[in-house]
Amino acid sequence: MSTMSQTAPAPAMPAGHDMSTMQSGQQPAAAGQPDPHAGHDMSTMRQTAPAPATPAGHDMSTMQSGQRPAAAGQPDPHAGHDMSTMGQTAPAPAMPAGHDMSTMQSGQQPAAAAQPDPHAGHDMSTMRQTAPASAMPAGHDMSTMGQMPPGHDMSAMAMPPDVPTSADNPGRPPEMPLPPGATSGPAHAADTLFDPAEMAAAREQLRVENGDVRTTAVIIDQLEASFGDGEEGYALDAQGWTGGDINRFWWKSEVEGDFDGEVEEAEVQALYSRAFRPFFDFQTGLRQTYRPEGDRTDLVVGIQGLAPYWFEVDAAAFLSNKGELTARAEAEYDQRITNRWIVQPRAEVVLSAEDIPELRIGSGLSTLQIGARLRYEFRKEFAPYVGVEWTKSFGNTADFLEADGRSSEDTRLVVGIRAWF
Repeated sequence: MSTMSQTAPAPAMPAGHDMSTMQSGQQPAAAGQPDPHAGHDMSTMRQTAPAPATPAGHDMSTMQSGQRPAAAGQPDPHAGHDMSTMGQTAPAPAMPAGHDMSTMQSGQQPAAAAQPDPHAGHDMSTMRQTAPASAMPAGHDMSTMGQMPPGHDMSAMAMPPDVPTSADNPGRPPEMPLPPGATSGPAHAADTLFDPAEMAAAREQLRVENGDVRTTAVIIDQLEASFGDGEEGYALDAQGWTGGDINRFWWKSEVEGDFDGEVEEAEVQALYSRAFRPFFDFQTGLRQTYRPEGDRTDLVVGIQGLAPYWFEVDAAAFLSNKGELTARAEAEYDQRITNRWIVQPRAEVVLSAEDIPELRIGSGLSTLQIGARLRYEFRKEFAPYVGVEWTKSFGNTADFLEADGRSSEDTRLVVGIRAWF
């Protein structure tokens, strides 16, 4: 009974005609005949009085207008039959895409069947269509697409980074004040749970291990014998320190002499050293010098450190107890040939603000010493070396030496050991 009460399918409508407003049950006029219902309101045609309530269990959703249910007390003649498609007409043939049928008035007649379709053979499938949107998965809310997720504050996105500048710099983002609870309570929260004395000892040990390391070192930079012009001599240049990274106690010592004679010169320095740059220390203290000509006690002010390109620099000015001002500067550089063979060029210059005849020192540039040493490191702490050293005196210093029967220029071969521990 699925097709009961269905009407014959409507004749094929030419493409381009809108049949959406044609009244249910109306038949198009035959080709070439006038519409007998033209001008009549057919909107209520074939409507009947409302049907009585339908017993539960019957699906009457598709029953055509004008059908009546079975009379009360009489068995339903359609019981057990599928009525889901009752009253439906056969689907109209597909209309070619691209034809707008929306403005066709109710009662308008389609073109005669005998007339050819003016659009036959034309592909109208994409006419007036927009590009289809990409399919969205079911259940996805796209209403907020392109919006920032809630809870994200983007107001400071264009702000400059929080660099260490002065507090009143308008380019620095404002800093929020500390919460009231941050400055209340004990300085160390762990003291509320553990013995404060034990925690204080643990913090002190942590400070020593990570920020207040005490070190001690002794460096014998030169312990050598020299040979030149029929004279044999020796020299010692050693220094060391004890202390932390910032504050240290430094000591320095230099000794020069001949194997067959007395000590020509010896000095000892005791200095307080404080780091003012990552690789440079400021040093001040006292120096005691011993010479055959006379002893001196000097106030020392200088710097020592590692200059750019790995030059080790040591420069100091000395003011003696007799008011004599002198200065000395040293520089050396370790040039590695291999991991064990190292060449060390070295230069030293001595200056004086005035002539000191007693010490055989002239004003201005007094002495220049240039040398190079090649060492082999059996270990980092122990390395023998050989080298050559040239010394030249200038000005009144050269005159003082020549007056004593000594040469103002000297070249020597040196052999020695460099060690530290």
